[in-house]
Amino acid sequence: MPRQPRIAIDGLTQHVIQRGNNRHACFLQEQDYRCYLQHLLEAAIQHQCGIHAYVLMTNHVHLLITPSAAPSLSKCMQSLGRRYVAYFNSTYRRTGTLWEGRYKSSVVDSQSYLLTCYRYIELNPVRAAMVACPSDYPWSSYHANAAGISDSLVQPHSEYIALGATPDARQAVYRDLFKHAIGDDVLDEIRAHVQQQRALGSHRFQAAIEAELGRVARVRPHGRPKK
Repeated sequence: MPRQPRIAIDGLTQHVIQRGNNRHACFLQEQDYRCYLQHLLEAAIQHQCGIHAYVLMTNHVHLLITPSAAPSLSKCMQSLGRRYVAYFNSTYRRTGTLWEGRYKSSVVDSQSYLLTCYRYIELNPVRAAMVACPSDYPWSSYHANAAGISDSLVQPHSEYIALGATPDARQAVYRDLFKHAIGDDVLDEIRAHVQQQRALGSHRFQAAIEAELGRVARVRPHGRPKK
């Protein structure tokens, strides 16, 4: 089966997932997380991509990223992959691939899903039962977005900035968002769209992308259509 082409449009935010090959760990010690974040920062600056949210799990990563131009995200991820895999293989005296094929991505409708994706990403360690609350996990953007802790990697999205007139006000509103759980139906929706590399958002948002690209931007149901 041919792989699904990614949707790439200038300036549209994307939810990116990249997993370790065979779900093996891609971070083994603190130094690995720090090295990945440094390489991500360098690649994002080089290819003009803004990182709004991230989480580094043991065997996969989630990013919320806005590329300045359609090809920028792919170039950023390629650069990051080359640098980090070279470091990882050298450090642990291994060869071969580290990641499970190509990264997956889904463009995100800022008006209806952007802040939900922020929460989805930063709540990953909680859903995995690694910590009780996102503030307990060190390798995510939650500390920058919710507490204002300096993180050179994080650039606030316009939807985040609109939460309040000052940084303190924005952080307070943002923390309040985490008092409400993300419903299972929304979790499934986010996962399906990134798995199929579709456009996560309203029907109007999806229709606009379909009109621009001339191909399907909506999730297709599994299995054969009913007669």
